[in-house]
Parts: sequence; C-alpha cells; structure tokens
Amino acid sequence: MRVFLHQHPRGADPARYLQLTLQPDLFGGWELLLESGPIGGRGQLRRELYLEEDLALAAFEKARDAHLHRGYEVTYTSGDPPH
Repeated sequence: MRVFLHQHPRGADPARYLQLTLQPDLFGGWELLLESGPIGGRGQLRRELYLEEDLALAAFEKARDAHLHRGYEVTYTSGDPPH
C-alpha cells in the first residue's frame, strides 16, 4: 500500500513531498517506509519495522493523518490496505 502526499510552498519554503509505503517484509513482519523532503531536492528515508500487521497499519494511518493535518494533500494512492 502506498500513498504520495505533497505540500504547496509556503513563503520561502519549497514545496515538499511525503511517500508512505507499507509492505510485508521477508520474515513475516511489516515494513513502513517514510520518504520525505523538498520536491526536487534531497529527501530522507525512514524505515520502521513491525511484527504485527495491525500495528503497522495504525502507524501508516497515523503518519498519513498527521501530515494531512499539517496541510499536505494526497496526490496518489495505490494498493489496498492489508487484510
């Protein structure tokens, strides 16, 4: 499951992006990838590992909702939530 968000530039700050990816790992757990940074610039990648699917999905939704609250807008989504 993947969601791509962006934030319009504010003042001197450049436009920013956030990509959240939730995927199973090779060991039966779940991996949440958070990629963020200024559009056209160097970004950062953060990786969080979860043993349980419901905890990983909750972390995904929490990160998405926090950025929506900060003014980010959803640009693109793909995949269904894990079952």
